[in-house]
Amino acid sequence: MAGHAPGFWRRLSDGVAIDQLWSQLHADARASYRFYASEIDWAPREGEHKFHRGVRIARALLWALMMKLSPGRRVLFLISLILLVVPGVQVQSGDTRVHVDNLAVFGGLGMFVLLALELADRVTMKRDLEIAREIQSWLMPSEPPTVPGVEIAFTTRPANTVAGDYYDAFYRTSDGRDRLLLVVADVAGKSLHTLAALPGNLLDLTTRLNQYACSQNLAGRRFTTAFLAEFEPDTGHLTYVNAGHNWPVLRHTSGAFERLETGGLPLGILANSPYQSGSTTLNPGDLLLIFTDGLVEAEDAHQQEFGENRMLSVLANTGGSASDVLKGIMKSVDAFVGYTRQHDDITCLVVRRG
Repeated sequence: MAGHAPGFWRRLSDGVAIDQLWSQLHADARASYRFYASEIDWAPREGEHKFHRGVRIARALLWALMMKLSPGRRVLFLISLILLVVPGVQVQSGDTRVHVDNLAVFGGLGMFVLLALELADRVTMKRDLEIAREIQSWLMPSEPPTVPGVEIAFTTRPANTVAGDYYDAFYRTSDGRDRLLLVVADVAGKSLHTLAALPGNLLDLTTRLNQYACSQNLAGRRFTTAFLAEFEPDTGHLTYVNAGHNWPVLRHTSGAFERLETGGLPLGILANSPYQSGSTTLNPGDLLLIFTDGLVEAEDAHQQEFGENRMLSVLANTGGSASDVLKGIMKSVDAFVGYTRQHDDITCLVVRRG
């Protein structure tokens, strides 16, 4: 029996060391606490005793937890919780007396049933989300296009099974010339290829995307930030439109940074919103980083953000190919956040002209 213990532990823990398991558990507990605590009124009330405030907050946390369950499971949870804390019960009817010393067994059984029900839902949902993720992956390239004299690298790391970020890089004909279209957006852009096939320049494409986003945004509650650019590999000329997106960073070989901010409002807010295009040039050795806000807003255990200053520092001190720079950025983010649960999608696209 003892000989099976190491194998059982490796299977149970997936080979993760004890300290790493504890760090993961601590991070999960912190994230779950923040999830429920966001619904609590923590402000002390006038004349409220500390004990009464603690009871009020504990009751509010319990209620927030219960309200995440379906009505039937709320009842099961409450009954099981009561049984866990009641020491025993004695019922007498005439000469018949029934005495149960410990009801916690029944409370534990109720909690186990509740756990099994929640896990079944989670497994079913995870299976559905995996299918959705596969469908979503068909909309985005798995490998960057091969462009002579240009290195392209990209990555996306969803916070959940299905990501909200979108990226792409492909050739389109604009003004009679083939140009490389680079796109990073904060939501999936399944209509991009269809609209990009229509004639017109980058501003025309942006206008069409905005009108499409507005037509799908009937409730007026959703919008899309996006960065679109047309790149000419031979000359290094880049024309772009920044629709409310994080400003991409162009790192010149001199060490200077250039932010690409010209554009307009996010897509989906105003159907007739005007957009402007900017332009710049990638000289040999220059590197362009396009990213979503999940990169700079990644948080550590103390809710401190990775921030643009850290991103720029990594970008300034990481050399090599586009792939090397991308790996350096993601490695730096991982080291910063540790085991803290990711709360937003992270997507980066790096272009380096050789």
